[in-house]
Formats: sequence, C-alpha cells, structure tokens
Amino acid sequence: MADTDDTNDIPEGDLHEPLRRALGDRYLTYALSTITDRALPDARDGLKPVHRRVLYVMQQLRLEPTGSYRKCATVVGEAMGKYHPHGDQSIYDALARMAQDFNMRYPLVDGQGNFGNIDGDNPAAMRYTECKMTTVSTAMMGGLTEDAVDFRPNFDGRDTEPTVLPAALPNLLANGAAGIAVGMATNIPPHNVGELVDACLHLIKAPNARDETLLDYVPGPDFPTGGVLVEDRAVIAEAYRTGRGAFRMRARWHREDLGRGQWQIVVTEIPFQVQKSKLIEKVAEIINAKKIPILGDIRDESAEDIRLILEPKSRSVDPELLMETVFRQTDLETRFSMNMNVLIDGRVPRVCSLKEVLRAYLDHRREVLLRRSRHRLEKIDARLEVLEGYIIAFLNLDRVIEIIRTEDEPKPVMMAEFELTDVQAEAILNMRLRALRRLEEMELRREREDLLQEREGLQALLASEDMQWSAIADQLREIRKQFGAPARFKGITFAGDLNALKDELGADYPPGARRTGFDSVPDVAEVPLEAMIEREPITVVCSAMGWIRAMKGHVSLDAEMKFKDGDGPRFAFHAETTDKLLAFGANGRFYTLSCANLPGGRGMGEPVRLMVDLPNEAELVALFLHKPGRKLLVASSAGDGFIVPEAEVLAQTRTGRQVLNVKDGVTALVCKPVEGDHVAVVGQNRKVLVFPLDELPEMGRGKGVRLQKYKDGGLSDARTFALENGLQWKDSGGRTRTETELGDYLAKRAGAGRMAPRGFPRDNTFTE
Repeated sequence: MADTDDTNDIPEGDLHEPLRRALGDRYLTYALSTITDRALPDARDGLKPVHRRVLYVMQQLRLEPTGSYRKCATVVGEAMGKYHPHGDQSIYDALARMAQDFNMRYPLVDGQGNFGNIDGDNPAAMRYTECKMTTVSTAMMGGLTEDAVDFRPNFDGRDTEPTVLPAALPNLLANGAAGIAVGMATNIPPHNVGELVDACLHLIKAPNARDETLLDYVPGPDFPTGGVLVEDRAVIAEAYRTGRGAFRMRARWHREDLGRGQWQIVVTEIPFQVQKSKLIEKVAEIINAKKIPILGDIRDESAEDIRLILEPKSRSVDPELLMETVFRQTDLETRFSMNMNVLIDGRVPRVCSLKEVLRAYLDHRREVLLRRSRHRLEKIDARLEVLEGYIIAFLNLDRVIEIIRTEDEPKPVMMAEFELTDVQAEAILNMRLRALRRLEEMELRREREDLLQEREGLQALLASEDMQWSAIADQLREIRKQFGAPARFKGITFAGDLNALKDELGADYPPGARRTGFDSVPDVAEVPLEAMIEREPITVVCSAMGWIRAMKGHVSLDAEMKFKDGDGPRFAFHAETTDKLLAFGANGRFYTLSCANLPGGRGMGEPVRLMVDLPNEAELVALFLHKPGRKLLVASSAGDGFIVPEAEVLAQTRTGRQVLNVKDGVTALVCKPVEGDHVAVVGQNRKVLVFPLDELPEMGRGKGVRLQKYKDGGLSDARTFALENGLQWKDSGGRTRTETELGDYLAKRAGAGRMAPRGFPRDNTFTE
C-alpha cells in the first residue's frame, strides 16, 4: 500500500485507508486512552479511574468505616462488572495497595486479613481478605450525592459513574501517585496533610504566593515509612518549582550501647518502597563478599516495628563511618525521582509545580462548593414550595377536607381555588391524617423560617467570592483538625527531634504528625576501602589452570602445595590483605583483584575467570602485586610494545581495562616491570636484540611500536635490565649466567638482532 496521506483518489464507500493514517489514528487513540484512563492521576482528586471506581463501589455497597467488612472479591466483582471492564487481578492489586499503610500515607481502604507487608510478600487472595472504607475515603466522597461532580455513563451505558470525586483533602499530594503511560510517566511522593492544608490556606490568602514561600509550609515529602531526607533546601525548592527532581532518602538509625564498650547500629525506619527482606539479603551478600570489611553481621529483630541490627566488625569502628559506607553500597539510601505529571481537569497531561497542583485542587474545591450550594438551593426552593402549600392547607383545613370528600377530581379544584401549584396540590393530597395537628403547623412555619434563612446565606455565598474562599478555608481547617497533627508537633522535622519524640511516645505518636525528618549529610571524610581492611600477611598461589587462593601467613614458596589433578603451580608470592593484584590477559586487558577478596587457602581456590571477565580463549599472561609509581613493559606476540605506568592499568570493574591492542591472531605475551636502562628482546628465531629503553614510548593504551623485526615467527620474550650489570639468564643446567659483552647485540630498536650466545635457554626466555 502506498505510504501517502492523499485520500482524494479513494472511492467513496471504500473501507481502505493509507497505512500511515490508519496506524497513527489508532495508536494515538490507544495512547490517549492509556494516559487519561489508566496511568496518570487527576490533579483534582489524585486518583486514577480504577481507584475512583473501587471507592465508588464501596460507597454503593455502604461499606462505611463504622460498618462491617465485606469480602474483597465482592468489591472487585462489582467494580469489574459495572465500571472497570479489566482483569480482576489488576483491580484487586489497586484495592490492596490502597489498604497498605507502608505504601499509602493515608490509606483509603481499611483492610482485614493479609494485605502484604513491607518485606515484599503479596496479599492473600481476594476471597480471603475483607475491606471497608476509611474516614479518609469518606471525606473524599463527601457531597457525591449532592451534584458536587459530573457523572458519565459507564462502559455499557446501563449505569453512571463520577468523573472525579469531591475530595475534601488534597489526596494527590497526600498519598502520591505513580504510573507509566505512552511516552510519559508520573511519580509523586506522599506528603503531610496538615502541611498541605497550611499551604492551601496561605494560597487562599495570597493567590500570587511564590513557590519558595510554599516550602515554609510544605518542606518536603512525608513518606509512610519515615526515614530521613538528606537534600539541600535549594534542591527541594527547584524540584517543587519545576515539578521534576530527586530526593535522597536514608534510613533512620541510632547507636545502641551494649555495655563494656560494645555497641550496635539499630535501624528503625527504611526508605520508601524498599522491601526489607531484599534489603537484608543485599547487605548479607555484601558482608559475605567482604565489600564492607568493617561490617560484621546483620540480623532482623523486627516485630510490628522495624528493627534491623548492624554489628560492626570491631568496636573501634566509627559508627558514622560505618553507616556512610553502608549507605553508599546498599538500599538504606535511595533516590526518589519526582515527576508531577498529572491530568488538569481530567483531560490535559502536564508537569506541574507544587503551586499549580495546589491551585488545581483549590479550584476544584470551589467548583464543588458552588455546585453543592446550587443543589442545596434547588432542594430548599422545592421544599419551600411544598411548605407554602401545607400552610395554605392548614389555614383552610375545613374547605380542603370538604373538597377532598365531595369532588371527584379534588386536585384541579384546589389548584383553582387556592392558587396552588401542581406540586403543592399533590403534596396536600399525599399528606397523612396524623399531620393535621396544630403542632405540625407550628413546626412547618419554623422549618420555613430556617430554610429561608439558609437560602439567604447560600445566595450570599454564591454572590461573594470572598465568602466562598472563606468557606473552603473552614472546610480545610476541619480536615487538618481531623487528619493533621496536634499543634505541638508542627514544625518538628529534624531527624534527631523526631527520633526523640518517637522513642518517648512510642505507639502514642500521632498518626498525622510528620514521619520523615530532614538532616544534613555528616561531614565524614571518605576513607578508601583498603584502609578498612585488617592488614594480615598472606601467600597468593595461582595454578597453571588459573585457580587462585590466598593462604594465611607467609608460607614458604618452596613448600609442597596441593593442586587439582592435571594442574600445577604457576604463580606464588607473598602479599598482605591490603594489597591489590594485577592480572594481565592474552587479550591485552589488565584486571584488578583485591587480596582481601581472594578465596581462602583451605581448598583449591576459585578460577580467576569467575572473579573477572577474562574470556575463555584468553590465557593469563602475568599475575603480580601492584606497586604505585612503577612502570611496566608490555609486548605482543607480533613484536610490538611500549611502556605503561602501572597507575594507568588499574581497573575499577570486572571487565578490566584494555591497554595493549591486539587483533588478527596476535596475543599479548609480555608484561614485566621496568628496571634498568636497556631492553633485551629475543624472537622465536633465537635472535637477540638489545636497545636503549628511551627508544620505547610511554603510553596509556595502544598497539605500541616495533621492538624487533622478523622474517618468520614472532616475539618470544622481552625484558629490561641495566647495561652495566649485564644480561642474565639460566642455562640448561640451572646455573645463572651473566653476559656483559653485549656489543654485538646492541642496535637500534626494530632491528633483526643476532643469534643468541651459546648456552641460551632452549625455550627462548630470559628466566632468572
């Protein structure tokens, strides 16, 4: 099909259309549906359709906070059958999340049964769990039957559902939201309702308030799991001004004294959305891998509250240093990325600032107030009309009774004689005989006066914007009184103050008070990992097949050692646990190993290839201790090489660092420390060449320059030495020989060289 948007040539009635337009229109429809009906919350009530429908079903089922529980399967079935035609599991997941107090700052569902836990366990099946509404969700629904919001037909047109909830509290920021749509996403942290109400009240008084001013009322997120925010105020202010940013969260901890100089770290709160069980597993893996040598153990003593114990390896360790190290390597410190992408008026997705979100909520509350006031006015007018008819009936009671007794059609007669409306006449005819009392007439007149007074107040409210905002402010103060914290807890945000209060009050700590504190990062100098490792002597042994181990102490290198069948010794040297090992592979890459992380010497060790990403086809060329300031001679089998500073070959990852470039069957062959002022090279043709060291370049990475020229074969070995001391090697009898007369072998670099002297080793290597 032609890729064009020209539709003029398409016959009328033809169902075909260009592919680009067909795909574009359908994908756009899908994308918009995903954005507006699934992923992004409404800025007015902070809910997605699935959450709104679940709460609406619970209200229809009359699952009030003071009532009894109902099976979650009932709620899910009603929601799926009437309003949300999607999978039951997705609906139940949304319902369960609204009941989890570790995910929701102010839960919207009161759950009974297993609704999951902070360890990451899933909720029980919906047939086992029960639920009902909370006082927060009832506040969200207040006024729903008073024409506070618009209703729309459900998916099959047999029923109606609200497009948005009245939302007496700013739920979007109070409970936060998260979602991924097509081409956009949202991630909003939870906040404290009391602080949000204070910000709204300030915004009512000063509509043009700056974003920075609102931070005096909303200093930052308030996560249900507590923790400590360790971000500068400027970073938080910028995030709330733009709607995008990241907050660094840390666990709350304290040092617990055990007596006799012993102590331990107690973690009482962990970052938001971190699963405790996985956190413990991660820390345990780090301890086993000896990545934090000063950390001895971790154990979980949690019951209803979180209590994780971190034991130091030694009591001389600084607690601040220990925790800073743990924070860097575990999820005890995380970053929450905020993206306040919401639907404005339920239609337009936009990334909003804190002020814009609060303004959208306040505008919604004003619209709800106006609609409820107009609805009440209509109800009052209808009731006043009926009351006027009742009063006329009481004033002419005998005549009304006579008309009813004598007339076949009393209604039109009464309407004509007393100038009644159809509604009034119908109400009189439907009136019960017991209502024909003098006391009832007095009550009707009193009710009429009260309604007239209420009507006057509503009319004044609808005519005055100031009165409207004043009424909204009063409603917000009631919300703060109901869900906020007592006055003495306002402004307590510092981690130390919160810890002291929580320890003092325990279970009596108010649920509405701030849970997440603020703190600065301690000024702890970063200590290298090597400084935390206990310095001990070891003997490093690596076999010919690449199995490495570290034996305790400095064992004699001539001692007999055990190896696997068919394997034997290759590298053996003394070291200390604080040292680093450098491994050079035939692929030209250097790998760095920590002696502290080497396997113990009781067994046969572990393959080096499991500790670093050394390919199976690449042999291990050299293994030695790292010495700062030293230089290395590296060369390939093709006879190319150069000098590289040892500091340039240290690698930070398992993949190593590429230093000597090799390809097309060429392999790395030589890696030796630079000592002396000359270079000796021997080829596979047994020709030896000696040239000054300064003819070799010093590089960090590359192929190198030609060391020796060959017609056939390639390089066999190379080394550096001091010319005045002569060139040494071991002959076939194992005796060390020194050749000082090297004039015949001295030449420029890249020469062919001359045949090796008599007695030179048959394997063409400069063994010492």
